[in-house]
Amino acid sequence: MTTPVSPTAPGAPDAPVTGATAPRDFPIRRGCPFTAPEEYAAMRTDDPVARVTLPTGREAWAVTRYDDVRELLSDPRVSADIRRPNFPALGEGEQEAGARFRPFIRTDAPEHTRYRRMLLPAFTVRRVRAMRPAVQARVDEILDGMLEAGGPVDLVSAYANAVSTSVICELLGIPRHNLEFFRDVTRISGSRTSTAEQVAEALGSLFGLLAELIAERREEPRDDLISKLVTDHLIPGHVTTDQLLSTLGITINAGRETTTSMIALSTLLLLDRPELLEELRRDPSLMPAAVDELLRVLSVADSIPLRVAAEDIELSGRTVPADDGVIALLAGANHDPEQFDDPGKVDFHRTDNHHVAFGYGVHQCVGQHLARLELEVALDTLVRRVPTLRLAGDRDQVVVKDDSATFGLEELMVSW
Repeated sequence: MTTPVSPTAPGAPDAPVTGATAPRDFPIRRGCPFTAPEEYAAMRTDDPVARVTLPTGREAWAVTRYDDVRELLSDPRVSADIRRPNFPALGEGEQEAGARFRPFIRTDAPEHTRYRRMLLPAFTVRRVRAMRPAVQARVDEILDGMLEAGGPVDLVSAYANAVSTSVICELLGIPRHNLEFFRDVTRISGSRTSTAEQVAEALGSLFGLLAELIAERREEPRDDLISKLVTDHLIPGHVTTDQLLSTLGITINAGRETTTSMIALSTLLLLDRPELLEELRRDPSLMPAAVDELLRVLSVADSIPLRVAAEDIELSGRTVPADDGVIALLAGANHDPEQFDDPGKVDFHRTDNHHVAFGYGVHQCVGQHLARLELEVALDTLVRRVPTLRLAGDRDQVVVKDDSATFGLEELMVSW
């Protein structure tokens, strides 16, 4: 389901502490795409560890305070294992498909640790820094094609998705493919309305493509991540082919979907607030700080950290019983006024911006350095090369995704 968004929506003031309320329906929609849902402010004050009812009918706990979110995500008594009975899946097909395909982000140590260590060498600061010229060249090529085709054009498809998908595929060594194929796979596998069968079919089509590439790299390794994983881990028998497929699949889905959403939403925010756009044009050196501030404000992965309490856990004076599901709301934490002064304000000069947009603890996003690089290059190039960029059509008709694991835009029509 999609919902038109309004240009602005003020944050709700904190309410006095009144104790727990009845379970809230979850997820809670945003009134404005550039901030957390207004209800999060009230939850932080009078129900910071709130009982919620999920779309599946199951109940769980939702955590909104910054300190609680960080404590929860770093607590070894909390499990990310999707096979646990009360895992707080937000869609009917999510848990069944997840238990079958076992994405490593939905596992615990030592299994999670093993897969994370496989990927870490490809996403170090040094390795990502060396990728900048190639990423810049690819972004310029994509923008050249978009400008040559002429507007109006959907920025989500023509630019945001093209950039994020191309970068992750080229890192892995996947030949240029129909970029919308990867978007469709993520749309189905990440939708809260997809059945287990639909998710399995979508991931099966992706795994079929990857299985062919794994077989090819076994015979003829290249200078890409798939070859590296096959050579270092698959052939010695460290992981099975199915485990490698699952690891590659979640790397593609998570890597491209969040970055696509961030590029599109950031562009919409800058077009809505021309004073911020002008600030970046006057001082391009602000872009790294701007990216981190946009990551905080937009928090597109708000409800991705889904957990189960393996033991009783106390947060903000409330006990989450063992075996209950719990959701660490990243947008709630990133808009907590106890941590961020005037959290609703977009401030590219904000200091000590220790946001949790990439999560926290042992499950913190392994690809965060690459995501920052992509955002810096994609936004800088758009701001610099298309000074007349503008919305094409009615602002109130811009439509957000309300049924996806990652918050974002369905479409953003622009011209210049």
